[in-house]
Amino acid sequence: MPNNLPKLTPEMLIPRMGEYIVQKGMVSEANLQKALAYQQEQIKQGKPFLLGQALMELNMLDRDTLDQVVTEQLIQLRSALQSSHRNLEQRVKERTSDLNEALQRLSELSKMKANFVANISHELRTPLTHVKGYLELLVTESLGPISEDQRRALLVSQRATTKLESLIEDIIMFSLASRGEMSMKLDNADIGRIVSLAAKSALSKAEERGVQIIAVVPENIPAVQADPEKIGWVVNQLLDNGIKFTPAGGSVVIALKEEGDNLVILSVTDTGIGIPSSRLSEVFEPFHQLDASSTRHFGGTGLGLALVRQIVEGHGSLLDIQSVEGKGSTIKFPLLAVRE
Repeated sequence: MPNNLPKLTPEMLIPRMGEYIVQKGMVSEANLQKALAYQQEQIKQGKPFLLGQALMELNMLDRDTLDQVVTEQLIQLRSALQSSHRNLEQRVKERTSDLNEALQRLSELSKMKANFVANISHELRTPLTHVKGYLELLVTESLGPISEDQRRALLVSQRATTKLESLIEDIIMFSLASRGEMSMKLDNADIGRIVSLAAKSALSKAEERGVQIIAVVPENIPAVQADPEKIGWVVNQLLDNGIKFTPAGGSVVIALKEEGDNLVILSVTDTGIGIPSSRLSEVFEPFHQLDASSTRHFGGTGLGLALVRQIVEGHGSLLDIQSVEGKGSTIKFPLLAVRE
């Protein structure tokens, strides 16, 4: 800081001192104007000059009176600042209270929404089970013979009910996760078997789309600490997602790899459409689709990857996604190996 700046004094903090001393009857308005003019003359000569100095040099105020005026005004200033501080504190408390109430209400509404979705999904389950049962009776000709055209129509209906059933299960699982009620039953899970079975299960859908499924499961891959059912669902979901967004002639590779002594890395790599780097953080958000056209073209609700993240994080792990638009994506996460 430059050394030629004037020293800060109490008088400099009281910009309305002239008005104050006139109101108090210590100086007349005419004398105040003379003092102000004298102050300006001194300032023009390059002298840092305060009003109090001008008043004393013109014998309008003595030092004791000036000190008293400055002290009184400083006390008033401090009182005003304290009052302003109290008002500010009160406003902050009120706003904080309003915010807490809004957050509480938002939390309650979120729980209500999750409960509503779960209840509706459960209500849909029963009639859907009946529909599936009757379709099975018709397809197997338990209720009488059917033509080939009828069989094809029934098979289409079966696939549609299977898809709807899967959607309902996803919604129920998501509502449980949203309410913090999705429990993890950790056990020594045979991750190699889980991956192999999931890859075989995905073959039919992959072949329909002209996509190759490759499973890389090394021999003697250790078991992992995981909920076998939940991790199995994650693997199936990642494979389904890879197949869905990979064009004909492409491939989806699911692989297991040991890392160090304590980790097994599970990865799914596809040669699909990829994701723009600016949108990577969005793909695990609930009900998210990159755009409306992808929903129409590829289907889905945007719940799958959101649930994948919740389940993986429920295992104390983290998802890592790498993607190049137009070339494909890799999603991977580590699981704790179990050594016997």
